[in-house]
Amino acid sequence: MAVRIITDSSACLPEEVADELDITVINLHLMHNGEERSTSGLSSLELAAAYARQLERGGDAGVLALHISKELSSTWSSAVTASAVFEDGAVRVVDTGSLGMAVGAAAMAAAKLAKEGASLEECYDIAVDTLQRSETWIYLHRIDEIRRSGRISAATAVVSAALANRPIMRVHDGRVELAAKTRTQSKAFAKLVELAQIRAHGEPVFVAIAQNEAREAAKSLQQLLEDSLPEGSSFMAVDVDPTLSVHSGPGAIAVSAVFSSPADDSSTGRPTGK
Repeated sequence: MAVRIITDSSACLPEEVADELDITVINLHLMHNGEERSTSGLSSLELAAAYARQLERGGDAGVLALHISKELSSTWSSAVTASAVFEDGAVRVVDTGSLGMAVGAAAMAAAKLAKEGASLEECYDIAVDTLQRSETWIYLHRIDEIRRSGRISAATAVVSAALANRPIMRVHDGRVELAAKTRTQSKAFAKLVELAQIRAHGEPVFVAIAQNEAREAAKSLQQLLEDSLPEGSSFMAVDVDPTLSVHSGPGAIAVSAVFSSPADDSSTGRPTGK
């Protein structure tokens, strides 16, 4: 029996990829109140039940769980509580500190290793390594939704509104922060390409581009990245999960990239640009 891999829908994994790699995806909650939408994390009871089902499938091999950053959702704390129900460390929960296809890529890497008969510890290690080598940048076509959701600080919201009509955010230490201040989509895309190029250090990159009501713009950005990143880089186009689109708003595009080595302070990008 193989280690079972579980993630949640914030990982933005396409259904066909999850099916091919036998990854279990649990949907986060999307709630409607008239025209207003909101989200909520998974409960410990939901997760304990899901983990138990996968342990039954995987036998003694164990379960590896990768969920959205604990800074952005209650799901991680629920996962830790749920994992404690099972003896002997049968369920390992990864503190991803991220979201989107950075988490999805880590789940994919772990699932591929699990299919080869790797242990739970080995699957955990490759997931953590993948996350340590990843970056996620988010182009926001507008900041209304993320400001209302409280996923950025009040100061960041003010700066973004005043100085960056099309800001680029970065997921750092589990939080969403301002990475670059840009005023047009074309300048934002150029900055995203620059950030990815600098971070790549001339080595091939895996890039996943997730879009929310911005399919043509995402295609344009992918072409720019394909033209600029080192030979051997690979690309995947996905959709932003509905629970994330509530916070990102229409027109948002997230670029999640897995690089050949972990970041250093000079290559990740602090608030820059115009």
